[in-house]
Amino acid sequence: MLTEKEIALARASMDFALRNGAQKVRVTLNKSLMELFGILNGELDKVAHALDRNLQVSLWVDGRFGSFSSNRLEEEGLQAFILSGIDTVRSLEPDPARDLPAPERLVKDALTGKELGLYDDAYETLTSDRRRELALGTSVWSRKAELEKGFHLLSEEGEYSDSIFDTVVMDSNGLFARHTETSFEIGYEVTVEDGDGNRYASYWWDASPRLDAILPSLKTCCETAVQRAAAQIGPVDHPGGKCNIVVDSECASKFLSPVLSALGGFAVQQKNSFLADKAGQRVFSPHLTVVDRPWNQGESGSRLYDSEGVATQEFPIIDQGVPTRYFINTYIANKMGLDPTIEDATRPQVLPYGGCKMREDVLRKVGKGILITGFNGGNSNSSTGDFSYGIEGFAFEDGRITHPVREMLVTGNFIDLWNNLTDVADDARLCLSKLIPTLAFQNIDCNG
Repeated sequence: MLTEKEIALARASMDFALRNGAQKVRVTLNKSLMELFGILNGELDKVAHALDRNLQVSLWVDGRFGSFSSNRLEEEGLQAFILSGIDTVRSLEPDPARDLPAPERLVKDALTGKELGLYDDAYETLTSDRRRELALGTSVWSRKAELEKGFHLLSEEGEYSDSIFDTVVMDSNGLFARHTETSFEIGYEVTVEDGDGNRYASYWWDASPRLDAILPSLKTCCETAVQRAAAQIGPVDHPGGKCNIVVDSECASKFLSPVLSALGGFAVQQKNSFLADKAGQRVFSPHLTVVDRPWNQGESGSRLYDSEGVATQEFPIIDQGVPTRYFINTYIANKMGLDPTIEDATRPQVLPYGGCKMREDVLRKVGKGILITGFNGGNSNSSTGDFSYGIEGFAFEDGRITHPVREMLVTGNFIDLWNNLTDVADDARLCLSKLIPTLAFQNIDCNG
């Protein structure tokens, strides 16, 4: 998608900055194209076409640092833009911690952008008629009467989109890296009404870098959303207290993301992390192992390098309850006097534990408790790890769902929560950036 002319212009921009006062430079060139077809109640409602192109230039000038972005990619305009950026950086306070990554840390094998199999040639064959067909193909509006059993389908809104993203990053330390990725996504949201006029909404979606991978979802996406909405009918107030919870893979990142954020170098440096000084200690249940899997072929989120151009690694982020390291970019490493790593988890995967394959297996094993299928509101404290979230889902007993629950909160502390982990299934959704399967915890505070 990026042309050789555009890449040459990015390189020329870097060379121009070095000739005109910058001692070090990093240039990132991004280009993306998206086509979107929106559906409302079984009919085409909107069509969108979005093309974006920009050049980001990071400049190190006389011990000072600044970063600038422009979408005007023509040589004369970029030269004026860079000269203005250099003058601006000279007016800033010195920042000796800012630096480029050491050359030996940079990625060496991301030359074509297609090394991870994230580009699908099928993208080039798609026409407007085919995209419209894909968007409408999952709609159930024309056959809603056969689906309406104890409820009425009030609305159906969906989108099909496909996109291509192409980026090149280069720096004055010799870096050249490219990442090219296609994406195909389908998503539908519906609202249903029961016999008493109560309304319930839900959604379903899927995405993949490869078109053939989401074709099955194109057939079932909207119907799944309808089933999820109808399942909420007839919620019952549920008694609060300590109970077992099972967290669906669709929303389980709500419990892991704050843990990964707390391992970020910036949070630690700002003393805003409940995991500061915890690396190398057993903090969580030995059942919890999280591995970064950045090189998974054909999976969204896989990357060979981070935004600095540092090569990603496959390594255990949390090994049997022990956080192994913090995510520290070059800047934070220099400020804290630590060795740099990569800037963030790329594609974290929670490894299975307990022998359960799917959510239904976990429900049967746990027996009784609350199945959480979504979160609505609430907050968490990144310094202490305390949290309080509104939840939606179902009560289950003897491994079977009995009724929907409403107006419940799950509260606690992330360290305590993860020490109460009992089971990890093997059903993570590949369309999500974090590979987190169904999780089960015991003795968790759920309040009605």
